[in-house]
Amino acid sequence: MFRNTIFLIFFFFGIIFISVIFLPSLLMPKKVVIFGGKLMGYWSSFCLKFFLSTKITIRGLENINKNQKFFIAASHQSMFETFFLQTIFNGPVFILKNELLQIPIFGWYLKKIGSISIRRNKITKENLGFLDDIIKHVNESYRPLIIFPQATRVLPYERPPFKKGVGKIYEQLKIECLPLAINSGVVWPKTGKKKSNKEIIVSILSPIKFGHDKETFLKILEKNIYDELNKIY
Repeated sequence: MFRNTIFLIFFFFGIIFISVIFLPSLLMPKKVVIFGGKLMGYWSSFCLKFFLSTKITIRGLENINKNQKFFIAASHQSMFETFFLQTIFNGPVFILKNELLQIPIFGWYLKKIGSISIRRNKITKENLGFLDDIIKHVNESYRPLIIFPQATRVLPYERPPFKKGVGKIYEQLKIECLPLAINSGVVWPKTGKKKSNKEIIVSILSPIKFGHDKETFLKILEKNIYDELNKIY
């Protein structure tokens, strides 16, 4: 319990501190804010390693093709991946729930780096333009998109079906998808206390090439990620 408390105090203090000192970056080029996001990612990993004795392992870096565009579909068990993936990929753009953009300061940063939001379970004017925003981003930038096809954080043993939206994105973008299986919930679950002396594995799987129909793609993506999570759980 003591280690949990110390971890949370230092983690949130660091995130708030970085957020405050980078406030002027909101008026600067986007790359300055992206650098601040990387610092948050490195701070997250430092706190996990130092206070909870967490080992962080990245597998499959060779599967990242830096010479062509791709989007990332990652499992979601924790706040960890929201921060840490910024240390692996070059200025990723997150597809996230609209509520996150409403958080003071943190939401401002998300908007500044070009995060794309969606209102879950609602048909709105913003949602109807959701795919247009994504296509525009991919056409104009090499920064990879990150989507969490489970739509929300889940417990390590939960295996909910992926949302169909990721299939629509694959169909529209016509680029390959890079699946990520991350077992962060074994250390930092969405509820309950954090676990010490555990290992977080970020497993970067083989890309899924474009060419499948969206239903087939969704089945392949879900199977590949869940099969890997079953191995590293």
